[in-house]
Order: sequence, then C-alpha cells, then structure tokens
Amino acid sequence: MPYNDSYNPHSNFSLFPPVIKTVIVTNIAFFILASFSKFIAVERATLLGYETVSLYEYVLRHFALMPLGYGFYLWQLITYQFLHASFGHLFFNMFAFWMFGMEIENYLGSKRFLLYYLLCGIGAGIIHIIFSPILSGQFAPTIGASGAVYGILIAFALLFPNRYIFLYFLFPIKAKYLIGFYIILELLSIGDFSAVAHLAHIGGAIMGYVLLKLFKYWDIYSINRSYHNYNKRKNNPNDFFSRVKPYTRKKEEIYVDYEEVSYIDSDEPTQEEIDRILDKISIGGYQSLSEKEKEILFKASKKK
Repeated sequence: MPYNDSYNPHSNFSLFPPVIKTVIVTNIAFFILASFSKFIAVERATLLGYETVSLYEYVLRHFALMPLGYGFYLWQLITYQFLHASFGHLFFNMFAFWMFGMEIENYLGSKRFLLYYLLCGIGAGIIHIIFSPILSGQFAPTIGASGAVYGILIAFALLFPNRYIFLYFLFPIKAKYLIGFYIILELLSIGDFSAVAHLAHIGGAIMGYVLLKLFKYWDIYSINRSYHNYNKRKNNPNDFFSRVKPYTRKKEEIYVDYEEVSYIDSDEPTQEEIDRILDKISIGGYQSLSEKEKEILFKASKKK
C-alpha cells in the first residue's frame, strides 16, 4: 500500500460511502434515543434498597467506557464510541469523521475501513482506561467517537500527507502538518484535568498507525503469495489447478481458477503485462518495481 495522495485503488469515489453513512446515521440515532432516555425514570437496586434514576444514567453505567474495577465490561470498548454528551460533541466528531473518512473508505474499501474504524476506537479505549488513572488521575466514564476519529486523522496524514486542508476555510496547510500539530497538542494536554479524553485521542492515533502498517505488510504478503502461486503454475503447466474454465456473466468474460479470478477488460492490465511485472520481481524483488508497476499489480491482486 503506497502512502501518497495520487493513488486510489477504488475509482468509484463517493461522498457518502456505505460505512461513513451507516456510522453517522447510527450515531445520530443513538444520540436521539439517549436524549429521550433522560426523561424516562427507572428503578435501580442498591445496597440500601431501590432508587429512582433516569434511564440515561442506566445507559451510561452499562454502555459508556467505565474505568477498570468500576463497572467495566468488554462490550463497552465498542458501545462507548456511539454515545455523545451533547449535540456539539456529536456534530464535530461526525463532521471530522466524514471530512477525512470518506477518502479513507474509498481508498481502503468499506470492509477494511469498518474494521479499521472500530479497532481504532477499541485501541483508544484500552489505552485510555489503562493509562488515564496513572497519568491524569481520571476515573470518569468515557463516551464519544473521537478516539476512532483520531485514527482516521492519522490515516489521512499518512495516506495523503501533502493534501491541502483549508484551516477555517481560508488558510491552506498540508495534512501532515495540521494533523501532526493536533497530535502534539494532545500529547501536551495529557493530565490537564479537563473533560477531554486526551489519552483516548493518542490511543486512536497509535492504533491507526499500527493498523496501516499491518495492512501494508498484508498487501505485500498477498502479492508475494500470488507471485508464488503464479510461479508454481508456470513451472507445472500440467498441474490440476492451472486449468481454467471460461464462462460468461454480464457481458464480461471471466476465467475462474481455484485461487484467483482474472477479469478480461480493455481497461485492465493484460496478462502479458502482469507476467512481465512478476518476472521483474523474480529478478530484482518487489522493490525494483516502479510506482506504476506496483499500482498495476496491486489492482490486479484486488480484483482477485
């Protein structure tokens, strides 16, 4: 996965790709339900009997991210990401999520993007509940998607570092500088005893960085595995798995193999071009490829 702002393996760009749309709608729905729950009273058992509390307090007690030893449950690492304290809290988180996330989802694909987003939120929550009592002395419940959003920010800074962002809609600044400034500001703000979970923000950014590295290595592994399978079939032409069966679907000729699918389309690289690139890898390794050749091979691997 090359980290630059010129390569986008998903050509069908969308302003509201499916995961972005679903996450925003889900957060809005949860916020509305949570707001109404403030006006609903329920009884809660205590050591002294029963007490009447609002349903909202019950929701926070079970679905906000509670400190370790103070009512923490594993599912809270996901549910806390969909709860927000106010409309402003919800709006700015979802605006940043949409603004930076739509390009990340179009780049990574929806399935990988959803996994990335949720894992960034989980990583943010884990780092917060472990280090917050030590570094800031906070034991309060935590809610909000900002930890996962910082994972989106770090992804944008890594994938599109030279993309200009207009600060206050007036001042252009490169993404790597603006987002880097926000990360440094969060580091300097740890322990300021504010209501902001700075450690969750740092945790989301760290988790995002690690995940992008893992995605990159997995893509290189997948390409190398494809190259190994290609060599195996090339050196064993009579092997059972080298046989293909053509059939037609939606006016597009497709050849189905045991492990891979090759799309024959005038807009796609030819098999001869792919074979040439794979032969170049066998001579000089993956690093010998140009950015264009890497892009062609990556697109071919995504088609499978």
